[in-house]
Amino acid sequence: MYVQGFVIAVPEGKQQAYLELARKTGAKFAEYGATEIVETWEDDVADGEQTDFRKAVKAKDGEKIVFSWMAWPDKATCDAAKAKIEDDPFWSEDFGEMPFDGKRMIYGGFAPIFTIGRD
Repeated sequence: MYVQGFVIAVPEGKQQAYLELARKTGAKFAEYGATEIVETWEDDVADGEQTDFRKAVKAKDGEKIVFSWMAWPDKATCDAAKAKIEDDPFWSEDFGEMPFDGKRMIYGGFAPIFTIGRD
């Protein structure tokens, strides 16, 4: 398994727009081989003294934190998806106004070192 994850701040009033975008792009990632896609909306996110999710993405008043991840069978499948994105006209479509500021997104790829509850 290989996991990609990200954290972003989304204006509270744009939850539905974000969800629509996530469903549309998530279906494409599933076509590329993602085995699990999870989108979560802030419910209980504490403000920290040193660091926290809000500080990490420079969240503003009225923005909620989205924490998301995609699981892939392996890194090779994930890397192959990146190559497909470059050639797929889907990603050139006009998705309209983005419901978040992509410049404040933090993201990365991760190799699991321990899991419980997965095959």
